[in-house]
Amino acid sequence: MVALTASGLMAAAIGSPSLAGETQRTDPAPLRIAMVLFPGMTALDVVGPQVLLAGLAGPQLHLVAGRTGPVASDTGLEIVATADFDTCPRDLDILLVPGGDGTPDQMADVALLAFLRDRAERAAWIGSVCTGSLILGAAGLLTGYRATSHWCVRDAVLPLLGAIPVAERVVFDRNRVTAAGVSAGLDLALALSARLRDPDYARTSQLVAEYAPQPPFAAGTPEAAGPAITQAAMAILKELTERSLAAARARRG
Repeated sequence: MVALTASGLMAAAIGSPSLAGETQRTDPAPLRIAMVLFPGMTALDVVGPQVLLAGLAGPQLHLVAGRTGPVASDTGLEIVATADFDTCPRDLDILLVPGGDGTPDQMADVALLAFLRDRAERAAWIGSVCTGSLILGAAGLLTGYRATSHWCVRDAVLPLLGAIPVAERVVFDRNRVTAAGVSAGLDLALALSARLRDPDYARTSQLVAEYAPQPPFAAGTPEAAGPAITQAAMAILKELTERSLAAARARRG
């Protein structure tokens, strides 16, 4: 669908109707965005924000991993890294980290954590989706910041990494922005778009993507899902939760 391409959304960024019905066109500079990839990431943590932020970046959106080439997600879907830790631009407008089953390993990845610390020194915005906030926390980038994560690790693991857990869909604290589990990455991207361009640009992106969720079930949080469904979900997430806890405790020594 042509309208969902970066060029289509970039057109929306260039000009929007004013209240008087006139269109003022400017040429905003493309934003420099880096999205981290790692083995075992959740693909939607990357792809959701990428679709909505691509129009702000154009060719300046970089998919970054330890080395270039295909990186397998936690369901086997591969996403191609276009830059590595050395070739990724040093100065970024957005640095975004996804989560996924591979999160615990990344919390101990010396090269990745060093890369995040270096780029975060100059990045305008530092963000995460789902358990990506645990990786930011392991890098020391959420100490003293309010943050969220997937509900299975938010309250138990974030405090071990110095963060203040918040049970909200998207949390802004200074130049940190964190999203809750998986699908919340779409909300993060729209909220950032509104701040980096304007609310009408974000609304346009939302409409182009027809992001008007009406899920068939009210089961998107433990409170809504109820005890039985929550218990079933926790069984699926048990390994991720336990390994994330262990990785966070190891960071504390």
